[in-house]
Amino acid sequence: MSRVAGRLVDRGAITAAYVGIGMAVTISISFLLIIPIEPVVWLLALPSGLLIGYYANQRSNRQAGPWGRILVNGLFAALITGLTAAVLLLGVKALFFFADNGYRDESAGGTIACTSGADCVYQRYLLIDDGARRHDLERAGVTDDASFTSFYWSAQFSAAALIVVITTVGGLGGAVAYGLTRPRSATPAASDGPVTTSA
Repeated sequence: MSRVAGRLVDRGAITAAYVGIGMAVTISISFLLIIPIEPVVWLLALPSGLLIGYYANQRSNRQAGPWGRILVNGLFAALITGLTAAVLLLGVKALFFFADNGYRDESAGGTIACTSGADCVYQRYLLIDDGARRHDLERAGVTDDASFTSFYWSAQFSAAALIVVITTVGGLGGAVAYGLTRPRSATPAASDGPVTTSA
């Protein structure tokens, strides 16, 4: 990544992109696997982009230079961060989608009678809110596991794309914030010594 991107962005932005990858992995594992609260991933997309967009230029020590370079640094690092989060989201969704075997705690009614994979996920959705979700799915044209699969993954890819967009917009905001607040290069001070003239 560094050889290709090095022509477009500063080295510090490439480092920030790797930091963003680590941030996305940490957030995704924490709130998709350990404590499955997916909305937190959405809520953290914008601030993650802001931080990485700012850090990309701070790491590059951009005290001077064109605004275009500052913006590209922030956009690049945030885009990599957002793409990582999106890929991880889809990966986790795929894991649970294809591995679903219908297991359900006995207190919730016991194991669902279904075929592992799409059918189990579909049957699980039908049971949400005591079957009230069935009417919503039918209005959306979902009547079997095949149509449900298309519906489900269309929604997941849209969600992943939105995370990329939100994170990248955050990166642009972080870059602008850095550009407005960046430290300026020191300029040599004028000499206060006596002025001498040749005789």
